[in-house]
Amino acid sequence: MTVLQVAAALLVLAAAFGAVNHHFLRLPSAIGVLVVALLASVVVVLVDLAAPGIGIEAAVRGAVLDIEFSDTLLEGMLGLLLFAGALHVSIDDLRSEWAVILLMATIGVGISTLVVGVGFSWLTGMPLLAALVFGALISPTDPVAVMGVLRGAGLSSRLATRIAGESLFNDGVGYVVWLILVALAFPGGGGEVQAEGVRGAARLFMQEALGGAALGLVLGWLTFRIMRRIDDYALEVLITLALAFGGYELAVALHVSGPIMAVCAGVLIGDVGARFGMSDTTRTYVEGFWKLVDEILNAVLFVMIGIEVFAVTFEAQFLLAGAASVGLALAARLAAVLVPLTLLRPFRDFEGGTLRIMTWGGLKGGISVALALALPESDWTPLIVTCTYVVVVFSIVVQGLSIGRLAAGLARRGAADPQDSQASS
Repeated sequence: MTVLQVAAALLVLAAAFGAVNHHFLRLPSAIGVLVVALLASVVVVLVDLAAPGIGIEAAVRGAVLDIEFSDTLLEGMLGLLLFAGALHVSIDDLRSEWAVILLMATIGVGISTLVVGVGFSWLTGMPLLAALVFGALISPTDPVAVMGVLRGAGLSSRLATRIAGESLFNDGVGYVVWLILVALAFPGGGGEVQAEGVRGAARLFMQEALGGAALGLVLGWLTFRIMRRIDDYALEVLITLALAFGGYELAVALHVSGPIMAVCAGVLIGDVGARFGMSDTTRTYVEGFWKLVDEILNAVLFVMIGIEVFAVTFEAQFLLAGAASVGLALAARLAAVLVPLTLLRPFRDFEGGTLRIMTWGGLKGGISVALALALPESDWTPLIVTCTYVVVVFSIVVQGLSIGRLAAGLARRGAADPQDSQASS
């Protein structure tokens, strides 16, 4: 299939599954599309079992495997999704919660990677380095999933800022950690890192993370200066699209973090650019355009996650490991939230329920699946892909559908239990 044929098929499926969800399931749009996609995949498998001569499953599986999920997301959609999400984040809000976001996006990712890696190695017998790769790809919270659910969760603005800000930044940090660990764990994964060890890993981390942030701020500032001299909403929308698309590809070419670039540029344009560089008309059109881009790409992404079930190896031992990985990922998320909150406890107060909301609201998503599918071929890759898929589906469907009720319940009670209050006060 050509690129246009794949894009057309995904858009048709997203529209069809969205309509089915709207008329019958009435779930939140992104989660509903994923559920319908999963149900459709199950129907394909059942039809193939009932009438194997048709060969429908083999045809669908071949088409799905041709999509190149990792390349489509990591080198195409991700920059637009992160830029769109970052446009709605206020710099003042980030400044007020900077300590929590910084610790969660750095120390939190590291703790979660370590907990998942050690636990997964113990559960499966996988070499520790390979298990740490799984920990790195499953630890970041997915900004697409998180921000899609937050819109209807009824969280306080401070808590929503913490979760959204963390998800935007830990995504880029987790990707860099994943790159380093893949280079160390898999033969041919990265010559410089393997040759120089810790020094090479540190250099790669600084280059990717700080380079991506610097590039995003520079490009965002230049774009802002250009937009200040223009009052043409169509042209300014086009300029923001060029920034998101072109900036991400430039980051890839320069070997710096594209996700971090997109977030930094998006925050600067969405806050400083919107206040000082756009007229009211332009601001309305820019916000409306990127809201539509966000909604459409969200729907397409969740369709892709749903149909990627055909790329998963469904063996009993793999599914058992996946079920165990769900508990392991939640335990790691709890540790990743608890440690930063404990470190900050002497300096500030947190509203009741922070620990539980941030733990349960740390949704995994398409980025984890993309990183798993991008792993080099090895004896352990099918197990990692299956476990990743199980954790992501559980996270989006179960956690995503219940986080709003959890937030509402805590708001009605007005306080958390004693343990949560101690951890988050």
